[in-house]
Amino acid sequence: MNMKLLKTLLMTPMICASATALTPLSALAEPRPNILIFYVDDLGWQGTQLNDVDAPCPYETPNMVKLSEQGMNFTQGYSAAPTCAPSRAGIITGQHPGKLRYTHVLFDRIIKGKPTQELVDPYLGSHLQLDALTLATALQDNGYHTGHVGKWHLGLSSSLFGFEFSHEERGVHRKPPDRTKGFATVDDPKYPLSQKKYPPFSTKKPDGISYPYDDVTETALKFMEESQDKPFFLYLAHWMVHWPAMTRNGELLEYYCDKLGQSFPPKSGAMSIPGQNNPYYASMVTTVDWSLGRIVDYLEKTDDPRNPGKKLIETTYLIFTSDNGGCMSHGQEVLADNSPLKYGKSNGEEGGIRVPMVIEGPGIPKGSQFDGLVNQLDYFPTILNLTHSTIAPEAKAALSGLDITLVLLDGAQQIVDAQGAKRENLFWHFPHGEDSMKSALREGDFKLLKNYETHDYSLYRLYKNGQREDLEEMNDLATDPEYAPVLKKLSEKLDRHLAENQVEGPYLNPAYSGKTKPAAEIQVVKFHAEKRLASVRLKTSGPAIKTAYVIYRDKPGEKKSKHGKGEFDVRIGVKMPATIASSGQRVSAQIPDGIEAYCFLLIDENNYQTFSDIQLAQ
Repeated sequence: MNMKLLKTLLMTPMICASATALTPLSALAEPRPNILIFYVDDLGWQGTQLNDVDAPCPYETPNMVKLSEQGMNFTQGYSAAPTCAPSRAGIITGQHPGKLRYTHVLFDRIIKGKPTQELVDPYLGSHLQLDALTLATALQDNGYHTGHVGKWHLGLSSSLFGFEFSHEERGVHRKPPDRTKGFATVDDPKYPLSQKKYPPFSTKKPDGISYPYDDVTETALKFMEESQDKPFFLYLAHWMVHWPAMTRNGELLEYYCDKLGQSFPPKSGAMSIPGQNNPYYASMVTTVDWSLGRIVDYLEKTDDPRNPGKKLIETTYLIFTSDNGGCMSHGQEVLADNSPLKYGKSNGEEGGIRVPMVIEGPGIPKGSQFDGLVNQLDYFPTILNLTHSTIAPEAKAALSGLDITLVLLDGAQQIVDAQGAKRENLFWHFPHGEDSMKSALREGDFKLLKNYETHDYSLYRLYKNGQREDLEEMNDLATDPEYAPVLKKLSEKLDRHLAENQVEGPYLNPAYSGKTKPAAEIQVVKFHAEKRLASVRLKTSGPAIKTAYVIYRDKPGEKKSKHGKGEFDVRIGVKMPATIASSGQRVSAQIPDGIEAYCFLLIDENNYQTFSDIQLAQ
């Protein structure tokens, strides 16, 4: 399939949907600001010098600190989810990952549970819905030059989701053969060291150190330089500080080995010292900080071609944050320590969802701080307001976050919705992993967790009258009679959020040895080649099917690109609604030409999730 034609066909409905409500550019009273989202991968709330609760963070992040001094720091900033892909989906669509049914990084993996597992993860599909209105499409329709640089992680390519410019390379985060040696040199063909020196400074390197060439950072700078006559939206998403823990900067690694009291070069094998003692991880954090400094330096020194007499820093809103909490380990290797927050990435506890967050830009008071609950889902409606952009009313109504412009520009101490009602809470839904299948809610001083595996709740009082109480989530109040009214109120609110957003999963596992209710059982799967009609018939002794899908698959044994490069079929891995017979015991689906294989996904009345085997469409 021709990629350019595919992109045009896919994007046309979204463009039409949002273009109907545009404000003429000539009607705007002043030039609109640029928008830059600087997104870090797996950087926890305690992985910077921004908040630094309890033990000081050993990672040096002077540019993050400087940004907070020039803008607003959000001490209770949250990601949309505890893992990468759903948070990215939330930022780019403005819709809750639970609502999108895009809640993890599993993509099109079919997970069949073990006999010891009562619950199983829902099937997610291979990529973000192509008909989702993205922030990039909305801003492009409103006259912005849109660019994405770095990690996408939503399936296919960012070029299919409203980005005129797309560059998804890893840059300096590409894994070397041996991380203990072979660091970048001045004449390195791919990663030449900079002539200019940068922090950190030390007795060994009093003038600072050089940094290897980073394709992600340099491409982002080039994009801004080439925007010229249009305001730009740049989504700069670093691959760091995600695994692999590595650096090509030998001087920086030596600095952290010295600071952490370890030998240089490090020995081969896992870095297993507890706490924030991994020099590779520390080097990645400071490299990201260096990249932020390069971006801000460019904005400070470059004239805005649309605003004579002003620098880009005066006309650009820069949002700095991370996709989820710090990943604590990888195999035997200790990476991050999110203390005093509990747990880390992939968990609904504070360590998995509370993230560093700073916003700087025109009109935002320098050195300001906001202590209320803020979610990355708030970016979409806020950016629409800051850029004087409009989208169709139904698209705006679908957004899950709230506009925080009044907090940024007017010093408001409360976030309110369009009707003026104050924000009460935030919620998360993560129906994945045996130990982490949870939904969560933050309201006021309290944090509620709905534990799917144990069929109960956990309740913590993080603050007491705004002061730190149990930030560690160690004192579970769920069974304390004094807090029964709080548990009842918050659990009802959480359940209402889950119902209103029609979240999915977890489901019951039909292979579970201890199940107490029957699950639907497949009797036969057939394919009528002439009609290209697939069908599945169930044993009549089991429960009826309430929801059914067909999933188009590659032919078994074949692996094809699903990342927007070369020839690919965007339908592969996506679940499509199937037809359920009135009896509830038979399901059928038309299989389009070009689809070589398929399987059925069935949810029965007892809430069991069942997959058929993959079948050839022949």
